[in-house]
Amino acid sequence: MTRINVMKPWLGADEIHALTEVIESGWVAQGPRVAQFEREFAVAMQADHAVATSNCTTALHLALVVAGVGDGNEVIVPSFSFIATANAPTYVGALPVFIDVDPVTGCVTAEGVAAAITHRTRAVIIVDQGGVPVDFGAIRTLCDPLGIVVIEDAACGAGSTYRGRPVGAGAVLAAWSFHPRKLLTTGEGGMLTTSNAGWAERARRLREHAMSVSAADRQTSILAPPESYAEIGFNYRMTDLQAAVGIVQLGRLPEIVRRRREIAAGYTAALAGVGGLRPVGDPGWGTSNFQSYWVEVGVDYPLNREALLLHLAEASVSARRGIMAAHLQPAYVGSPSVRSPLPVTESLTANTLILPLYHQLDAADQATVIDALLAPLAVVRHG
Repeated sequence: MTRINVMKPWLGADEIHALTEVIESGWVAQGPRVAQFEREFAVAMQADHAVATSNCTTALHLALVVAGVGDGNEVIVPSFSFIATANAPTYVGALPVFIDVDPVTGCVTAEGVAAAITHRTRAVIIVDQGGVPVDFGAIRTLCDPLGIVVIEDAACGAGSTYRGRPVGAGAVLAAWSFHPRKLLTTGEGGMLTTSNAGWAERARRLREHAMSVSAADRQTSILAPPESYAEIGFNYRMTDLQAAVGIVQLGRLPEIVRRRREIAAGYTAALAGVGGLRPVGDPGWGTSNFQSYWVEVGVDYPLNREALLLHLAEASVSARRGIMAAHLQPAYVGSPSVRSPLPVTESLTANTLILPLYHQLDAADQATVIDALLAPLAVVRHG
């Protein structure tokens, strides 16, 4: 039996053609394609400014730097997220403070944020987990009057909506990922979007070693102007090769979202009323792009999560364990980042799994996944 993967990027002839054009142009590092990708991404996400980066983690790092977060500050973050969300504050000398998430959406709530705020809190990083939009407005209403910067980790969010607009559209700072597990991919790559022109300008300098003259300007000059370095910067650049792929992928986004929601609807319909399996869905304030279609395995299902993963693997279905609990990772065990129990995070991490969902998943393969999920129930009924 052919293995059914949990994810496959949707890449084709258009991306190959775009890469060929860049190679033939002779300009493969950060240049005109990156600038074009930034402009088009900003328009698509209804953002004022977009700054391309090497990945989402570096975009988060730059967001914290331009927001003035540093030594002695605290940054509230969900533990229920990839560890990069917590790591980014440590890069600027701040302390990530873990909070729990909503048991249905897997996203942080305004109530959870409020309980963790101290006089040292400088920022909050909220996550559109698995593509489920976080209730951004409620958290901004809480934090804005306190001078706390809300940064949206929209790594999984391209194509999701919040109250009728793209996620991140109302964010003062948002970070995006183009890793192959995301809807839009450039292989690796990220983007920082912001409503603050000064922050965008500084982020552009910082991603390029904080040079006063960009590499693009130097390259187009016969006599390159002298450059200076007013602060310590980073090498967080995206290449034109990556951006060329990103431009094509961005044009595909509406079709990618439509197809993913169609597949997700098929899973949801098949699992309706199945005891012990709770699938993720849209929250009341928005729509998910279903970057991850995760299912919580409860006590009413015949198998626990680990046994179900093994059962699916035996059917050549490659599912994955759900989102990690960063506070349980060795890097954070015993850390002052963990101040209170996080029971929802630990339960979701232990009991959720991610099902195969990608653009090319056909009806037969999806039926194989669904049949494998339902088979243990038939054994119980006829046992």
